[in-house]
Amino acid sequence: MTAIPDDCLARNEWICGEYLSTRRQILIDAVVQHLQLTAVSVLIALVVAVPLAVLARRWGWAAGPVLALTTILYTIPSLAMFSLLLPVYGLSAALVVAGLVLYSLTLLVRNILAGLRAVPEDTRQAARGMGYGPIRLLLTVELPLALPAAMAGLQIATVSAVSLATVGAIVGFGGLGNLIYAGMNTYFKAQVLTASVLCVVIAVAADLLLLGVQRLLTPWTRAVRS
Repeated sequence: MTAIPDDCLARNEWICGEYLSTRRQILIDAVVQHLQLTAVSVLIALVVAVPLAVLARRWGWAAGPVLALTTILYTIPSLAMFSLLLPVYGLSAALVVAGLVLYSLTLLVRNILAGLRAVPEDTRQAARGMGYGPIRLLLTVELPLALPAAMAGLQIATVSAVSLATVGAIVGFGGLGNLIYAGMNTYFKAQVLTASVLCVVIAVAADLLLLGVQRLLTPWTRAVRS
């Protein structure tokens, strides 16, 4: 009879401490790439989404086209999106970032716009009566009051980006998705499970971090709840 291997890697078990100890650097590199892809994508999307939402709020006629365009982009399957962007960016991390940016726009624009629309008109009028110009009104009144809705959109966009970044494995830039994809091809159970769990951990940690940032930036919401 053939002896049963005493190594969890040799037995190809789902939970294997030996995998963590022998592939530590590989896991660290994958986590770092995953965090970079997510952070860069969401930050770029935020920079683009804020002006779009402000434009849609200032000129009502622009809201329909802006929301329609971002919604259409969100409905495009990820594989098709990367295929469309491939001639522009080639097989690079920029391809994945561009795709994640386009997917994040819908969530960010909608929530920021909803927050801006929720600012009471009386508040705007009071600020104008105190001599606030359009820029000062936007920066010191409208955006701060829209922050809770905007942060909610940022949380959802970030968690979605963490998940969607794994699809970048098809072009070799998927962070933990690279390990999941390779593990599935070789039926390497420990690698698939470990990389998947790390994705969930990153998503939960990012969500809690942004929730904490929101509480720090909007102390008045805590006062209202209490």
